[in-house]
Amino acid sequence: MNIEENNPRLATRDDLKRMGIKVSNTTKLRWEAQGRFPRRIRMGGTTVAWFMSEIEDWLTERDAERARTFYADY
Repeated sequence: MNIEENNPRLATRDDLKRMGIKVSNTTKLRWEAQGRFPRRIRMGGTTVAWFMSEIEDWLTERDAERARTFYADY
């Protein structure tokens, strides 16, 4: 077992903003409930975090989705 498995990297709300994920908490909650965004981890009180690996996978999926989507020419 490697260190990454024993100590997974976590992403905070601020980390998500720095990564360009600037949607409201309500939107993230709705996406999580719909299975469209990784589920949060409750750290205590109102503090939450996400596994960085799941966020990175989610962003990779968005990139692949963008590559498959064709928009009308204007």
